[in-house]
Amino acid sequence: MKTNLRAGDRDTMIFVKTIFAETADGVPLPVIDVTHPRFAVPDDPESLAAQHAAFLAWHDKRRLMPRFVTRLLIRLAARRSRLLRAMVSTEADYLDSISTYVMKLGEQDLPPGFDGPVDRKVAAAPHVLFLRLRMQQVAVLLADALVAPLRCDSAAPLHFVNIAGGPALDSINAVILLRRARPELLVRPVVIHVLDARSEGPAFGANALAALAVEGGPLAGLDVALGHQPYDWNDTAPLVRLLAELAARGVIIAASSEGGLFEYGSDAAITANLEAMSAAGVDVVAGSVTSASDIRKRMIAVTRFRLFPRGLDGFAPLARAGGYAIAASAPAVLSEQVLLRRVGRG
Repeated sequence: MKTNLRAGDRDTMIFVKTIFAETADGVPLPVIDVTHPRFAVPDDPESLAAQHAAFLAWHDKRRLMPRFVTRLLIRLAARRSRLLRAMVSTEADYLDSISTYVMKLGEQDLPPGFDGPVDRKVAAAPHVLFLRLRMQQVAVLLADALVAPLRCDSAAPLHFVNIAGGPALDSINAVILLRRARPELLVRPVVIHVLDARSEGPAFGANALAALAVEGGPLAGLDVALGHQPYDWNDTAPLVRLLAELAARGVIIAASSEGGLFEYGSDAAITANLEAMSAAGVDVVAGSVTSASDIRKRMIAVTRFRLFPRGLDGFAPLARAGGYAIAASAPAVLSEQVLLRRVGRG
């Protein structure tokens, strides 16, 4: 069953004030609410086609430049851009969660320190919009998939397990979507468990959730909380323990990993994490899968990031090995967002 509210459905908009929350370093950032007109990304076929065309035009202007020249120009520009420095100066194989979140904000909402001319140019690039669309699509997939189990059990608490989730705004936005479409389904405790190697993203996520839950906010009056647990997806023991505890309590569990496990994890890590979820009876799993297109592969080649451009065809066998099948997907040009259903579920 589908929710009655889609991201960006302006006829049902109520909360028009932009809400802010602080990072662990005290930097105030707007909280992305995909039902808010400032942040909702059009996701209809015509809008997606237009976004794709704009991205191709942007890419075609740059694709003939030799790779070493592209890397040199990026490093020179990074001297005047905090966002680019985070992308090219990091020793990690991935972009940190706060920098990723700032990019999702878009050009008009960059905070002080990230709002120089080069930063604005980076944030205005067509492909950056796909990061926010990716999060929005995962949130919508989660919200849609949860309507049926929440209706079937009106008393069971709802727990989200967000792997490598950073601030877990996909889970938070799923709650917002459900609250707006089917508020009666959330008369129960809601908990978001963020399993992440770092604490900065979850700290901001907790602050964002608190800001959304104040009087007059989109989550006001809900019994909702967010907690962080350090996690390395190559060692699933903490995940197994958490899922076993939740399953024993009879809660409804939804898992996700937006911009995380399915994009950066090895085949073995993906399979092991899905096997743990399947064994615990988790029926709702959503996440993002990096596109296998030639364009995406060329973009990855100029960064240090260890993304795996599997596409749906490359990811589906891993899902099956972990006990799941792809039940639905949504495209965002550079990635495919997937909803997984446990194989053999009743």
